[in-house]
Amino acid sequence: MTFDELRRLYQIIRVFLSYGLDELIPKTRLTLPIRFFCMPNRHKTQPLGERLRFALEQLGPVWIKFGQMMSTRRDLFPPHIADQLAMLQDRVAPFDGAKALKLIEHSLGAPIESQFDDFEIVPLASASIAQVHTATLKENGCEVVIKVIRPDILPVIKADMRLIYRLARWVLHLLPDGRRLRPQEVVADYEKTLLDELNLLREAANTIQLRRNFNSSRMLYVPEIYSDYCSENMLVMERIYGIPISDVVTLEQHGVNMKLLAERGVQVFFTQVFRDSFFHADMHPGNIFVSHEHPEDPQYISIDCGIVGSLNKEDKRYLAENFIAFFNRDYRKVSELHVDSGWVPPDTNVEDFEFAIRTVCEPIFEKPLAEISFGHVLLNLFNTARRFDMEVQPQLVLLQKTLLYIEGVGRQLYPQLDLWKTAKPFLEDWIKDQIGIPAIVRALKEKAPFWAEKMPELPELFYESLRQHKQLRHSVDRLASDLKGERTRQHQSRYLFGVGATFLLSGMAILLTRPEWDMFSTALIAAGAVAWLIGWRRTNWLS
Repeated sequence: MTFDELRRLYQIIRVFLSYGLDELIPKTRLTLPIRFFCMPNRHKTQPLGERLRFALEQLGPVWIKFGQMMSTRRDLFPPHIADQLAMLQDRVAPFDGAKALKLIEHSLGAPIESQFDDFEIVPLASASIAQVHTATLKENGCEVVIKVIRPDILPVIKADMRLIYRLARWVLHLLPDGRRLRPQEVVADYEKTLLDELNLLREAANTIQLRRNFNSSRMLYVPEIYSDYCSENMLVMERIYGIPISDVVTLEQHGVNMKLLAERGVQVFFTQVFRDSFFHADMHPGNIFVSHEHPEDPQYISIDCGIVGSLNKEDKRYLAENFIAFFNRDYRKVSELHVDSGWVPPDTNVEDFEFAIRTVCEPIFEKPLAEISFGHVLLNLFNTARRFDMEVQPQLVLLQKTLLYIEGVGRQLYPQLDLWKTAKPFLEDWIKDQIGIPAIVRALKEKAPFWAEKMPELPELFYESLRQHKQLRHSVDRLASDLKGERTRQHQSRYLFGVGATFLLSGMAILLTRPEWDMFSTALIAAGAVAWLIGWRRTNWLS
């Protein structure tokens, strides 16, 4: 471990201990050294949840992201902790608005008054990577928000990621199933998504794509991006007005259909994953709002598309079939799909794997969402998978995280939501669409331009194919003739070697037993030598 990594590890431990978070450390012999060196708690008057939030804020974006994910798991954390962690979604301590103004003007290459009116120096919201300020766009008078990356954030992220990589390598060698967990691949995938968030041009492109995918949709609205003003460090987007998804009281006061809203959240997620293969992978409550309009027909508003995920065709099909098999309680199919997809070794005992999955999953069915914790189910499946050497799939980590976000949101909105009943029809329709007549028609439409381009070349290609076939047939016939000739010469060579050996042995025998017949024996030996020489020349010619 390098000096910089040791220093960062020391800083992390020091921050946690300075906020008195050692009370969260289990009291075991393994944690004795950490508890022995505990520092005095400087924030004794503050509750635990607030101290945890302050510590994560102080450590930087990598830790804030972790706190954001924990805030959605109200089934795993008590309210006094979850409520404080929820503030990390959009109420992280902001940096100086004057610095933000300088960064914006540097990106524009001009004073802000040249492009915007009514710039608000006090940020509207502040998160782990960036903060946003409101303004009015001069060219059309539209209200916008300007998102700007926090200054000097990259060195902090890189330092934390180097440390996490080091810990991942330790996990690889120290834990018995470290290789199955694939920690380095998972960390690399997380680092990529985190660094992608630092490029706001990428976020702008992601937002434009998501807006196009849900154009005119009643389920989801995505704000417009003003790409002419965007850069790597600045993004300009239409300002939206909506009710935060976490503000359940206000949603109920507006008469929002909470059951339909929760069901549409599930539908939006599965539509992004399976229809578009392009899903918003940072759907914590700070990035989701509900439109004030049409509360009986509620519409989501989604922002902050810095992290998106996608699945290839094979993963989508296996995942959809796995979901449907789970919904149908066909655990045999689930185990077979895991083997077919390569997620578990090919020599896995399917019957044992089926029984293990049944043991974990059977108790969760026919229960409302309030009584089901995907967190606990995933943990149990994780422990089950360990027995069967199932490797962690890095391409599914973002999807799993997003699914946990969706569960957390659904639990807040409508605890009685039947997730299985909502998702199963969608997935069944998607599978039918992928393997039925519509899939064939769609494939023909997709390939039509290619075939239209190649159609004039078909006669020439057909003639060329016939010519090549004729040449190939001629080459095969010639090769067969050559092989036949070689076999004939091999037979002749072996015959001559045999005759030569007979003559030689006969001549030697006569010469030894009847010396007076030396002329005859000499002639036999000479004939044998000539036969061998001819046979050898044929063999040498073949080679």
